Amino acid sequence: MIEMFVYGIAFDGRTGQPIVVLNDSTKRRALPIWIGPFEASAIDKALNNHKPERPMTHDLLLNTITTLGYKVDRIEINELASSTYFATILIKVNDPSQKLNETKPLDARPSDAIAIALRAKVPIFVSAQVVADGTIAADHQKDEEEAKQFKSFIDGLKASDFHKPGGGLSE
Repeated sequence: MIEMFVYGIAFDGRTGQPIVVLNDSTKRRALPIWIGPFEASAIDKALNNHKPERPMTHDLLLNTITTLGYKVDRIEINELASSTYFATILIKVNDPSQKLNETKPLDARPSDAIAIALRAKVPIFVSAQVVADGTIAADHQKDEEEAKQFKSFIDGLKASDFHKPGGGLSE
């Protein structure tokens, strides 16, 4: 598993559909995942530390997990099959006195898992196979000019840029 970080939300230049973009720690690889507008909004709110007056869906799920005595340990985007990404939210008992260190998996869409991870402030991991199959070269240096070029590149992505035989990528 490779730890990745949310770079931000971009929009498909052709369709306007939101894309969550993950980067590896070196910012050399980017993993674009097409998502729905509500999930994009939830991720954007978490990235900007927006605290709603009342819990939104992802806040409610995180509150439920913690109220039941668990904590989110991490999320994993672990599979890409038939142009669909699969993710798992991994939770464990939130009681240090418990001798059990069992982690329980919850099946999730990557966008929902990412929204939860950002709220819980836990790592996002991506399997090596998904990195190999789904990432694109970002190859930008840390100077401002290349960072601007990379943002422009991400903003200009179209779904057709990532088509594989049999269809494009989706969540």
